[in-house]
Amino acid sequence: MTRKEMEEIVSKMTVAEKASLCSGGDFWHTKAVERLGIPTMMVSDGPHGLRKQKQEGDHLGVNDSIVAVCYPAGCATAASFDRELLKEMGEALGTACQAEEVGVILGPAVNIKRSPLCGRNFEYYSEDPYLAGEIAASYIKGVQSKNVGTSIKHFMANSQETRRMSSDSQIDERTMREIYMPAFETAVKEAKPWTVMCSYNRINGTYAAENKKLLTDVLREEWGFDGFVVSDWGAVNDRAAGIRAGLDLEMPASFGVNDKRIEEAVADGSLSEELLDQAVIRILEIVYRFAENQDKNAVFDKEAQHALSRRVAEESLVLLKNEGILPLKKDQKLAFIGQYAKKPRYQGGGSSHINSYKVTGALEMVKDLPNITYARGFDDTEDVIDEAMIAEAVKAASEAEAAVIFAGLPDAFESEGYDRSHMRMPEGQNKLIEEVAKVQPNVVVVLHNGSPVEMPWLSKVKGVLEAYLGGEAVGEAEYAILFGEVNPSGKLAETFPCKLEDNPSYLFYIGEGDRVEYREGIFVGYRYYDKKKMDVLFPFGHGLSYTQFAYSDLTLDKSSMNDTDGLTVSCKVTNTGSVEGKEVVQLYVADVESDVIRPEKELKGFEKVALKPGETKTVTFKLDKRAFAYYNEQIRDFHVETGDFKILVGSSSKDIRLEEKVHVTSTVQLPKNYHMNTTFGDLLKDERAREFLEPLYKACTMLEACDTNSAESGLGSSSKAMQDAMMVYMPLRALISFQNGSLDFDQLQEVLDKFNS
Repeated sequence: MTRKEMEEIVSKMTVAEKASLCSGGDFWHTKAVERLGIPTMMVSDGPHGLRKQKQEGDHLGVNDSIVAVCYPAGCATAASFDRELLKEMGEALGTACQAEEVGVILGPAVNIKRSPLCGRNFEYYSEDPYLAGEIAASYIKGVQSKNVGTSIKHFMANSQETRRMSSDSQIDERTMREIYMPAFETAVKEAKPWTVMCSYNRINGTYAAENKKLLTDVLREEWGFDGFVVSDWGAVNDRAAGIRAGLDLEMPASFGVNDKRIEEAVADGSLSEELLDQAVIRILEIVYRFAENQDKNAVFDKEAQHALSRRVAEESLVLLKNEGILPLKKDQKLAFIGQYAKKPRYQGGGSSHINSYKVTGALEMVKDLPNITYARGFDDTEDVIDEAMIAEAVKAASEAEAAVIFAGLPDAFESEGYDRSHMRMPEGQNKLIEEVAKVQPNVVVVLHNGSPVEMPWLSKVKGVLEAYLGGEAVGEAEYAILFGEVNPSGKLAETFPCKLEDNPSYLFYIGEGDRVEYREGIFVGYRYYDKKKMDVLFPFGHGLSYTQFAYSDLTLDKSSMNDTDGLTVSCKVTNTGSVEGKEVVQLYVADVESDVIRPEKELKGFEKVALKPGETKTVTFKLDKRAFAYYNEQIRDFHVETGDFKILVGSSSKDIRLEEKVHVTSTVQLPKNYHMNTTFGDLLKDERAREFLEPLYKACTMLEACDTNSAESGLGSSSKAMQDAMMVYMPLRALISFQNGSLDFDQLQEVLDKFNS
């Protein structure tokens, strides 16, 4: 249906009908208008599986959903660092939606992992906005290639569950632009999601659902978004204000309550009917886009998608530690310990919970191996130390050649709706690992968790495999990696700090009442740990392999450039080991010297490359202005300072293998705002000002006084350092007092006006 045809339909609608279309018909459907032939459209929770409810809907999944395939959650899939894999996963989910007549799947969730405590970290991608944006764009392209929409969420700064419907995220503009917006920006510009879901919370005092700056000024006018904006379920505060700000669809149904408010606002003139029409057309465009492109022949092949889920998990699991213990041998006498070996925790709790097609645990995968014993080890329904279970596990471990402990966080420790209060695993599991390690030197821990955990036992085990929430086939993927059928290639999309107190948001994460200040600013995750030169448990980008990779021949296509130019970077990577493997080559950019506070380095490129033993491949990156820029609030745009930048290539944020420099020249002249209180030192940086100021500097009577005092006191060089510092930090107005009457304020202002022009 064309835009003109939609406008004709809207012209025939009453205000009441228009208002009704701006809220859901029920929990999961848009409204139909039978009189005008307007169809309904179903939306469904995601993003790592299809949660289509069979009966009357509810947000948190109390009622049953259809059987569907559960893929690894966002915490895991981001660790794949694999754009093509995420696109393929998206295509599969799009096909499932078509088969089930679902028009929009709600996801991906790209909120930044500000703290390990956030209850929804398991469905978020990363602490890094570049990685989150690239992964999200690939996923969206995959889903929407099947003529099914996505709803990227939650726009924005939804980084905690505590008071999530009323909290006020206080964030400065630079932090928003550099950390919390870019994942959305990349996805919107590159993948064009059909819908965007706004978050519950307020941002700098204004609810996301009625925040015109975000929903219209930035999202539509700056980034070019052309779909509809939908509220998170129950996020609407003031419905008419939402329409004015750019919120089109309220979900779920308000049962006419907010429809009436829209009608009243149009009647009293506080809401223009033109804006209402605009919202209705945006909704209709998506409804008809799906209706006119439904694939009646689509088949939800659950067996094939289960196999894909396994492959996604195999690419996403991260080998954190390996002191020669992995891969295991199938003829070894092994003890599999822990409830999650039999019944793995493979998905998060809340609105994304999938009624899974089939779930495979690692224990099932080894049922035909002759030398495997099993001990449950713990019960995750409550956090207790079960001495009998531990004793059984210790006995099994002591009689084996190696023990594999399947541990992690139970549903009660992390879920939508509430935040974690600490970063620890259950005490019963920590005690289990400690006791097993006392009798068995060869221990591997396999973790099932949605976000980082402290590991007090790390030095006592030889191997750690991070499975995250790896989807319904996680046990199959664990088996394949533990026994070397698959070479691990996942990399951490977040930093694992040594302890919770190390996290940059620790002191003020939850906030005071509803007010949550993001005082750490741009220093989130590795940006903070690197700047502080802090030890971490495992760094961002870390992940081991059963082979080794050598990096060489870092090449830049130019040694100097303008900020408007592109830079092509390439390097060679060689598999120097004996087995085939995949390496995630990571590119970071570092500003060598800056007048603004910046991170030590920032991720600006990554490529996952498969290499056979002895094989070498060239990896190429393309960098543009944004790779070198910071957000300048003065000009309200990204800006590059003239100077040298390091191009760093390596295997993790802490494992940099290659380095080169490029000189970048800014093509943007920042506006001058010199005034009487500008310091002498800041003005001297301006070449035009230096010619005028240097004579004043030499004629300054304060320097004569300093020289006299220096001679009398014998301070020498220390007094010289003092006088230089005093001059550099002296405001310009103070020169009047040290020029023997040769300079007045009018003369000084005249010079300032010249410099500012």
